Formats: sequence, C-alpha cells, structure tokens
Amino acid sequence: MSSSLNIQLTDKLRRYVDMRASDDDVYATPSEYIRDLIRRDMKDYLIVSDIIQGLREIKNQEFVPESILDILQEENRDCG
Repeated sequence: MSSSLNIQLTDKLRRYVDMRASDDDVYATPSEYIRDLIRRDMKDYLIVSDIIQGLREIKNQEFVPESILDILQEENRDCG
C-alpha cells in the first residue's frame, strides 16, 4: 500500500531533486529519489540508535570487556 505526501521545497532544493531524478542519473523520478533517501535515513537512524545504546551501556558499565579480536578468536574456536 502506498500513500501520497506533499512537500514544499525551496527552488534550489527542487532543482537538485530534479537533477538527481534525470535520465542521466540513477533515479527515474523525484519520488524514487526521495523514497531512497528515506530508506537510507531509516538505516542510518538504526545505526545511530545502536551506537547511542552502546555508549549508554559503556557509561553504565554494562559491557563485556573483550576486544573484537577476542570475540573473533572465540568464534573461530567454536567453528573449528
């Protein structure tokens, strides 16, 4: 299911969106470009949320004091 969303852009932003949604670029339409931006922002938001959660855990000393190397070595032992 899809729905419409009307947004107002400055002339400068509109020209940029139109440029990105041209025949010479990856996106065929402005809507396609905006949808892709939103999808990427959603992914970025999850990454930033995970980082913030990790920082909170460090602040509250809720972490395992192992390096990534220790974790990888343990995984290799478990696999082989």
